[in-house]
Amino acid sequence: MAKKGLVILIALALLTLPSTHGAAIEGGKDVNPEGDDVPFSVVDRDSPSVDKVKWSLAIEMSQEAYDNGTTFEIITQVCTNDGVCDPPAVIESQINDRVHSISITPPSDHTYVNWRGKATDADGNNTNYPHGDWFKTWSSCWYNDGNWGGASALEEGCDIDDEDTPGFTAAASIAALGLAMIAISRRESYQK
Repeated sequence: MAKKGLVILIALALLTLPSTHGAAIEGGKDVNPEGDDVPFSVVDRDSPSVDKVKWSLAIEMSQEAYDNGTTFEIITQVCTNDGVCDPPAVIESQINDRVHSISITPPSDHTYVNWRGKATDADGNNTNYPHGDWFKTWSSCWYNDGNWGGASALEEGCDIDDEDTPGFTAAASIAALGLAMIAISRRESYQK
């Protein structure tokens, strides 16, 4: 029983980790490509991102990267105000010469849109930009480190449709794990 209880306790603890994800970043401050080591520049980017409204990004690869046969993928990840982030997704780009353009529609109550570029050189070597992190576009209503912000923020949150509120699945998962732990402990006590 002790091992099963420990496993369930660890699973419950892991489910709560995403809620602290945004605490280490400065709320509302977009993160953009900087420096000479990034082989592209932002041509156009919607900022802030807005719930349920198409968000667009266009990057232009450097002439050197274009000339040496480098290709790009743009990857996004949307995070919500309850600390849950979607898995990263490669978004199909519209390509016009050196310009790669994408658009996505963020869900209700999102905090920001993370994005990165993945460059593949002619030899097949991959490099992510930024290295080990994300560029970031904050939403018009965000929650970070205990504070609400953005042009559309209310004093105590965002005006959202309750049916679209994310995080319900996390609460249901925690409840299901708790019930499973109770059922296991009762079953084992009856078997003794």
